[in-house]
Amino acid sequence: MVNCKMQKLGEERSVIREIFEYGNKRKQEIGADKVFDFSLGNPSVPSPDAVNAEAIRLLGSMPSVALHGYTSAAGAPDVREAVADYIRTAFGVPMSASLIYMTCGAAASLTITLNALCEAGDEFIVISPYFPEYRVFIEQAGGTVVEVPANEGFHLDVAAIGNAITPHTKAILLNSPNNPTGAVYTQKELAALSAILVQKNEGRASKIVLISDEPYRELTYGAQVPYLMALYPHTVVCYSFSKSLSLAGERIGYIAVSPQCENAEALFAAVCGAGRAQGYVCAPSLFQRVTAKCLGQSGDIAAYRENRDLLYNALVQDGFTCIPPEGAFYLFMKSPEPDAKAFCERAKKYELLLVPSDSFGVEGYVRISYCVARETIEGSLPAFRLLAKEYGL
Repeated sequence: MVNCKMQKLGEERSVIREIFEYGNKRKQEIGADKVFDFSLGNPSVPSPDAVNAEAIRLLGSMPSVALHGYTSAAGAPDVREAVADYIRTAFGVPMSASLIYMTCGAAASLTITLNALCEAGDEFIVISPYFPEYRVFIEQAGGTVVEVPANEGFHLDVAAIGNAITPHTKAILLNSPNNPTGAVYTQKELAALSAILVQKNEGRASKIVLISDEPYRELTYGAQVPYLMALYPHTVVCYSFSKSLSLAGERIGYIAVSPQCENAEALFAAVCGAGRAQGYVCAPSLFQRVTAKCLGQSGDIAAYRENRDLLYNALVQDGFTCIPPEGAFYLFMKSPEPDAKAFCERAKKYELLLVPSDSFGVEGYVRISYCVARETIEGSLPAFRLLAKEYGL
């Protein structure tokens, strides 16, 4: 009667979403101020003023039928040109609007790209820890996930990536700034990876593609985020405005195929075909136009930095071991017991809602999303202190 695979995915929601729903239930039972929910990466700072200003301007100046009607399947031509111009200006890549596809957020960007690339037997390398939905997206496209662990500092182990490449490797999926670790991959390590890929591409029928998942590009604390297209020709950027402009619920982003990519036009045609096959055509019209006027902007990064510093310093003082985030808004903390799931269950006694790392492809850590109100972090600190004492830290 139903697709059993889809039924299983529906019944076994992501761990992150399960904890988020549990948190909503607890807030109703005991009050929102008593629950410290660090589960979901839902931006807590307002959108930049330019976002609301442009939305209001459009609503007041553009005919409703035109503003809310369908755009071209790949996006409004003027919006695609604005994105291409931004990439050309900001990153020095000769981007063409004909290689820009507007999407319904990061998930659509990734699933479209993966389905555009994937053929029977293809392998996709991911760097663990990684966003859990990568596995869902890759396997649903028909690919095989190949996990390559990050190094001890949660940066790229370039040699290990090179060793994991086989004749079946279709693409490598990178996410920097990284969810869940906050790592920002450096120019040096990305250049080294590019050099290995150039070497590995010799004699291959098709070149290995780098897929750059970039929802956190603007959210850094001093670290520079290299633009992969400028380092490696066979690159596809999957971008989302959800985090930078605090527009998570509006589902808006884009795919940019490097003009230097092998058979770039054919790949873009496959992107259009995959978008069509999955029903991801004509991204939200209003927010296509809003974001076209806000490219490169972000919300109040200083607020995230303050949250990061407050939480990180307090947890380290309590005896926990944490990875200092260079970007995004996640803190990756080592569990004081090997079983991170058990640690998260114990944390619930103090109404601390943390995400165990198991579904991220590693064991023994938890992810803490600090994109919350400062009051939530301040209120949680006594609970973290009690939890630390329980472990004798």
